[in-house]
Amino acid sequence: MPKTILALAMILTTTNAVPAEAAQQRVCPVKPTVVLIHGAWADTSSWNGEVRALQKAGYDARAIGNPLRGLTSDAETVRDFLNTVKGPVVLVGHSYGGSVITNAATGDRDVKALVYVDAAAPDMGETTGQLSGKGSALGGEPATLYDQVGTDLYLKKDVFQNSFGQDLPKTESALLWAGQRAAAMAAFTTPSQEPAWRSIPSWYFIATGDKIIVPESQRAMAKRAKSKVTEFNGGSHLALVSHPEAVTRVIEDAICSLR
Repeated sequence: MPKTILALAMILTTTNAVPAEAAQQRVCPVKPTVVLIHGAWADTSSWNGEVRALQKAGYDARAIGNPLRGLTSDAETVRDFLNTVKGPVVLVGHSYGGSVITNAATGDRDVKALVYVDAAAPDMGETTGQLSGKGSALGGEPATLYDQVGTDLYLKKDVFQNSFGQDLPKTESALLWAGQRAAAMAAFTTPSQEPAWRSIPSWYFIATGDKIIVPESQRAMAKRAKSKVTEFNGGSHLALVSHPEAVTRVIEDAICSLR
């Protein structure tokens, strides 16, 4: 091949090349604010992987503190924050955070999509504690599950490492256990109000290795909410920490549905 033609071919190849990372990036028509609500025995840092990915993709992503004091007041806290956000919102909840978003988003016209991540999605009158499902690791005697301080509950270390985040390295799960935030018993015993999923489209991420809210229970909740379901093979209740890329893809599915 003549040198001039070879040089031209190299220039064209270099100019038209698309980095693999850019080729995989999804471009959605609407840029909502993504608000992420953590669950019990966790904090906002559990969303670090998702927030990092969403911000890199150009979204305003906010992981806000869930007080874990009781469903009614926790939902009010989230609702108050939503009132400060302008424009469309995709609201994401993990675990007990799913119960919170179910209540917080009701009647909010700016919340365009709900995303449940290994979460509870209660109907009116149900409590979060009723939704763990048959075979849940939380079905044992409370004294074997929790360290209780007044009305606050902390997960015991063996439960946290072997049933809550069993797919994480032991050093990481030990660190998360040590920094867990206590949840008040009222978080699990307060009846839910009118569910937002009746009027807002929803997506459901289910890790098949979840031992806290078992997959069968999540599938049933997703079915009645008419959610779009993604099942992740394996994982744990903390799949949002161990597999943030898989969770982010489901959040992006919800984002790309907005018009």
